[in-house]
Amino acid sequence: MPLKVRRSKAPPPPPGCPMAACMAVLGGAWTPSLIWKLAGDPRRFGELMRDIPGISPKMLTARLRDLEEKGVVVRSVMPTSPPSVEYSLSDLGRELIPVINTIVRVGTRIREGSMRRDAASR
Repeated sequence: MPLKVRRSKAPPPPPGCPMAACMAVLGGAWTPSLIWKLAGDPRRFGELMRDIPGISPKMLTARLRDLEEKGVVVRSVMPTSPPSVEYSLSDLGRELIPVINTIVRVGTRIREGSMRRDAASR
């Protein structure tokens, strides 16, 4: 006998799905790490390369351009000789910090739970 198909009790997503828009920003490779590093203070390209081990210059450039385009990161050219560029979070970017903090907190709980399960299975 087939099971009855149930309707979801979750409310429908708002028009234009803002959750998808937020995840489109956070879902990119290296993006949460980049936002995390910029949360402290403005950083130059070379500093970000040292801050995020494993990221390639090409990927860092792509992520910074993407986040600048989306209004999350502000690029400031400093009037020095030679010119240097600093990246910082915009107001919109700073609004993502509590979201990332929550993801880190939940991820820590998930990791601790899986470590307990692994230890119990040994």
